[in-house]
Amino acid sequence: MDENRSGTHAAVPGAPQSAASAVVQDQLRRPLRDLRISVTDRCNFRCTYCMPKEVFGPNFAFLPHEQLLTFEEIARLARVFVRAGVRKLRLTGGEPLLRRDIERLIAMLAAIEGVEDLALTTNGSLLTPKKAVALKEAGLRRITVSLDSLRDEVFMALNDVHFPVRKVLDAIEAAAGAGLAPVKVNMVVKRGVNEDDVVEMARHFRGTGHVLRFIEYMDVGNSNGWRMDDVVPAAEILRRIHAEWPIEPVPPEHPGEVATRFRYQDGQGEIGVIASVTQAFCGTCNRARLSADGRLFTCLFAGRGHDLRALLRSGATDDELFDAITGLWRRRDDRYSELRSQATPKRPKVEMSFIGG
Repeated sequence: MDENRSGTHAAVPGAPQSAASAVVQDQLRRPLRDLRISVTDRCNFRCTYCMPKEVFGPNFAFLPHEQLLTFEEIARLARVFVRAGVRKLRLTGGEPLLRRDIERLIAMLAAIEGVEDLALTTNGSLLTPKKAVALKEAGLRRITVSLDSLRDEVFMALNDVHFPVRKVLDAIEAAAGAGLAPVKVNMVVKRGVNEDDVVEMARHFRGTGHVLRFIEYMDVGNSNGWRMDDVVPAAEILRRIHAEWPIEPVPPEHPGEVATRFRYQDGQGEIGVIASVTQAFCGTCNRARLSADGRLFTCLFAGRGHDLRALLRSGATDDELFDAITGLWRRRDDRYSELRSQATPKRPKVEMSFIGG
């Protein structure tokens, strides 16, 4: 059961009062529209590009339960973020389905006036037909499932816990069967590991109604041994697919969309590419991230977060939370991917597993 608890961290400094109806923009005039909420820092996979066993081994100290935001705290913060302009919420982890009774949180978030989209990203390992129905009935609108190869030997090596492809494919069908369609399927592409699986993945998901998205291997965190040589550029991925089935670009559905969309010219669906490394999209980034322990990160590649949990647990009013959040966003000038160089990947950064990518 989630209960309110007292915190000990220093609070975020406040900002001048501002009208809730005003558009909140950062230093580069980017609005706040998208909030990713990590509900746990734990995961049952040890993907080599995210939570390698060498770092996240048996003795790794994950957050104790009392340091996690309660569902009530998450919902309260979400309401304040919506007041500040957020319209899309996405639940992440770690693996979010490890958080007990997550359907209760989804129901709380779905009830917030102003939320236009409520989604969740999962590795699929716990996504049974029963769970998918429960998520849908609670108010979840969309789901994204990670799958990096159709070959067991490749996928098992990547997730590093010997989890088979078949179970992830079953999870995708369970989500679709529950009405969480179209399912988005995320594939991280790494040179020398799974770039030869790109065409087969496209072949498998063509015509299914699901949307396959290829993600360039990114230098998130400091534990995955990232090198530029390991990146398979989005342009190369698109060339491989276009050589098999001609594709054409599709306009974005909304400003700040991270995936560049393409459709098959024969009408068999669409794909997306997320090219943070070779085609930086910092200029339109409208996304904030809330960690499981209540820290606000204004960039995927940030080195530190801003403690909102301390404000919550010290008795801050909603107006004070609003001023803190909007004040932080107005000072935001992050554009890591646009500035990326040989030096930037070595800067201390929060791990992807902590803020959900």
